[in-house]
Amino acid sequence: MKSRLLAGVAAVVLAIIGAVLMFTYAQGADQRAVQKLEPVTVLVVKQAIPAGTPVEAIRASIATEQLPGASVAKTSLTTLDNEAGKVAAVDLVPGEQLVAERLVAPEDLKMSGSVKVPAGLQEVSFQLEPQRVVGGRLAPGDHVGVFISMKQGGLEAKADKETTQLSVHKALVTAVQRAPEAAAAAPESSASAEPAADPRETTLPSGSLMLTVAVNDVDAAKIIFASEFATIWLTREPLDAQDNGPRVMQRPEVYK
Repeated sequence: MKSRLLAGVAAVVLAIIGAVLMFTYAQGADQRAVQKLEPVTVLVVKQAIPAGTPVEAIRASIATEQLPGASVAKTSLTTLDNEAGKVAAVDLVPGEQLVAERLVAPEDLKMSGSVKVPAGLQEVSFQLEPQRVVGGRLAPGDHVGVFISMKQGGLEAKADKETTQLSVHKALVTAVQRAPEAAAAAPESSASAEPAADPRETTLPSGSLMLTVAVNDVDAAKIIFASEFATIWLTREPLDAQDNGPRVMQRPEVYK
């Protein structure tokens, strides 16, 4: 009887010890996993930072974080000590690493970003509503497809028919200008809070946007004509996007 009692007590004690050891192991699992990934301390954006914000004001919207070395960009910054006098080159969104290219001298800042115009191209600007500009989520450096729609006159053989065509491919966006928006209240931080969403993905845009693109002379003429006499719709068209050839979209084609 005593033997069975002692054996039962021993089993309970061993179970408790095992549970404690398992808990301790689990507690340190995350730390061991991070250590294996060679963590690096970098600056991460915590609150949205508009383009043109001075470094001195940026400090309040960033924090240091440890990230796995494999996910850290080569130009990520660990301090702003050597960045005095610079400004944000583009809008910075919560969650992104602060890299050196995002900070430029004030004289190098163009409206909503700084993008070099390729040789042989020229810039042209036009104004559109947000729904026609990928929800207002375009940024300098993106490439866009320019769709032009006409209520009539698009096809000589069917001059009275409505038409739409992707008329300009992969135009380089050099600037995006929009009316300033009121700053959103910063969400309360908590240990279990998920990373903040990009405001451009969750906030409904308001007001028109002014887009500037770099194109050749023929495409510039198409965009100007469409701005005057037709309507324009843009898509984000990366350089590796499929190109299935020119096609004029008409009513019968929509349901094919």
